[in-house]
Amino acid sequence: MEDPRPSSIRKPIFMAIGAALLVSFAGCASDDGADLASLGEVSQATRCDDDDHQASVGLALEIENGVGAPLKVKKGQKFHINQIDLRAVVDAAVDEGVAALDHTGDFSTLDWRGVSLADQEFVLLSNADGTFTRRRFFRNAKWMNQSNSFVVRQENAAGATLGSPIVLNAGSDDKRRESDDFFARRYRAIQWTNDCVSATNCVGATKFQEEALVELRYTRSPEKTFTIHPNTTRLRVTWSQKSNASYTIPVTQIQNPTYAYGFSIDLDALTPPRADGTYAPGTDIRYRITLRDGQGARLHPEGSLPTYNEVVFGANEPGIQYYRAFFDPTTTYYRRKHRERMLMSQIIGPAQDVKPIRSIAELSQFLGPEDVQTVGTFARDNVFAQFRLFPTSSDLFGGAFDPLRAGWARTPPDNWVYSLPADARPGTYLVTVKGRRTYLGEDVPFSRTVQIQVGTTTKTVAKLNTGPCTSCHSGGGELSKVLHGNDNRAACASCHVPLGFELEGPIAVRTHFIHSRSNRFDERLDKCSACHLDQAGIQRTSKAACLSCHKSYPQSHVAQFGPIESMYVGGGRESFDQCTSACHTTHPKSGLN
Repeated sequence: MEDPRPSSIRKPIFMAIGAALLVSFAGCASDDGADLASLGEVSQATRCDDDDHQASVGLALEIENGVGAPLKVKKGQKFHINQIDLRAVVDAAVDEGVAALDHTGDFSTLDWRGVSLADQEFVLLSNADGTFTRRRFFRNAKWMNQSNSFVVRQENAAGATLGSPIVLNAGSDDKRRESDDFFARRYRAIQWTNDCVSATNCVGATKFQEEALVELRYTRSPEKTFTIHPNTTRLRVTWSQKSNASYTIPVTQIQNPTYAYGFSIDLDALTPPRADGTYAPGTDIRYRITLRDGQGARLHPEGSLPTYNEVVFGANEPGIQYYRAFFDPTTTYYRRKHRERMLMSQIIGPAQDVKPIRSIAELSQFLGPEDVQTVGTFARDNVFAQFRLFPTSSDLFGGAFDPLRAGWARTPPDNWVYSLPADARPGTYLVTVKGRRTYLGEDVPFSRTVQIQVGTTTKTVAKLNTGPCTSCHSGGGELSKVLHGNDNRAACASCHVPLGFELEGPIAVRTHFIHSRSNRFDERLDKCSACHLDQAGIQRTSKAACLSCHKSYPQSHVAQFGPIESMYVGGGRESFDQCTSACHTTHPKSGLN
């Protein structure tokens, strides 16, 4: 397999933004269309009268190595800034951590004092030449821990400012303040070592890349709106960390776009249930998805979806998205998980048995002939679960390994079959689809879950032993807005299983990992009762359960269970096995003892 990382990962490309103002009110186009060369020339009343009832659209901005990615937007649309991605990259031939970023490239003027290694992880799949890739994640540079702010202005072709600037308080790395305008605020540096001799050893490596990232997403201030002025040809973005520089994002306005903003997905069972509204165990149920814009218009013809090549490399006008981590690698918590953009569906049930799945789904399943992967069985996992990727996994992942990319050229159908097992337990089963759309500056997720009854008309519910997430996930960070836009946590476990090439898949592992690294988590990390509802929920001891949160364990454990090799699950495939039922039956200071 050729190196799946894009030239944008293998070569320098990035971004920046500088200088915050003290003005913090929203700007709209003036009624008479006049260009405004300075702030305050038009009152709020004259700017916004025509726009008061227009819903604003969340805008996603991207700047790479100082160059703004061009935007096409609907003419006259009202926006708020929902997402900012900035990135800088430099190549290196020696192992120097991320030292080159301090003196080379677009972030070289920032204060890098204090930067330190936080975590590291190898990619389990080898590169095309048989080497392996290691990722090292750095934090705590002074610029990351300082309060950051951004200013976005509209400008005409002559450089005159139109309307008032939008001032965004970005805060410091993941710190939680009520005045911050984004729920997620992550500042990172990453070193990629691309020619390690094994998945544990990088001795002699000479192909390094150093990358700096700013990720801001999920606005907490949707009221900070601006309407695109008819004369706007670019946005100028400045960043408080780079007060002597600013960056431009070219803007093209579309008078009558083909589609509307917004995104939804219909999920329909084409196989009807029995007369009592239930499905019998052993039934094959055909499903169909229909992707639509915010006004209900179809984004694809009935019966088919666009090819992978059309979505990723071609003219994909509707903005449908597929998995693209082959070209823009994602890493849980540390790198651009919001840009992975997988379109997929799952079924799991019965609801009363929903739990994390610890059986490993092998790469061979993804490359095999089946278009649906069975990842949970009653005999093995005490729950039934299947998922389906779009395009089908053999085309999606097979295309990455095939030099001819034949799978990427095949047209995916919009329908597929989930096969209930003959031993399906009675209850409510959850069928979910999740995806993402990017269209005219908007980057938005959507999930839909429907319920079916199997073997009984009596509805059953999931018995989750964690929660309530809403104590933190509010004010812009609701689960219905972040990640996949899915606030039904019972409908996660089927997609989130450990993969042979990505062991950290389970939602429990990712939740532990993210919350143990995030400065936004307000409780002590050893206070399990902040999320866990009962003692039973913290008593399954495994490497994955413990070392997805803890960064170390005693030397006696190293001698008995091996050294820590994975920042996510502790070790390898054995990490999901229960270590013991005799030890760790309680957790000190958990609040559940």
